Amino acid sequence: MEVYEAIRTVLAVREFQNKSVPDNSIRKIIESARLTASSKNDQPWHFILIQDHDSLVELGSIVRSGPYTAQAAFAIAVAIEKQSPYGISDASRAIQSMVLTAWAEGIGSNWAGWIGMTKVASYLGVPEDFDVIAVIPFGYPVKSNTKGIKRRKSLSEIAHRERFDVPFN
Repeated sequence: MEVYEAIRTVLAVREFQNKSVPDNSIRKIIESARLTASSKNDQPWHFILIQDHDSLVELGSIVRSGPYTAQAAFAIAVAIEKQSPYGISDASRAIQSMVLTAWAEGIGSNWAGWIGMTKVASYLGVPEDFDVIAVIPFGYPVKSNTKGIKRRKSLSEIAHRERFDVPFN
């Protein structure tokens, strides 16, 4: 799948088939995060792969915005160095790389949680000098692809040319 096509069609997936994901796809998804650019090449991130069913169920109960994590084939928790001024933006880029790589493989996902997930950090043994900013559940979607139909603002509403008040058209 071409990059633009992945961006155009990717959807948040919150229902997963009861089907495992091949190890080579999982490795490719994590590798895409590792290869993502970061400010000053600091790479202020760590990625924790969770595949154990009981652990996924537990994470589904801990992450309020992601109970569907319990149904996922696997999840990746993303932790950043608290001291990094670029940690959130760098990790966000890495998360998007994982989401798009997964989607190109036919695997759905969605960002769950946000910074300050101390219960998740404790459960996963993340050191105190890191902050868990996301848990990303992955799996094959239950619902079929909707051909990239999305509700988005028009380009003329959000894009400008040269100055904020000059429409892009």
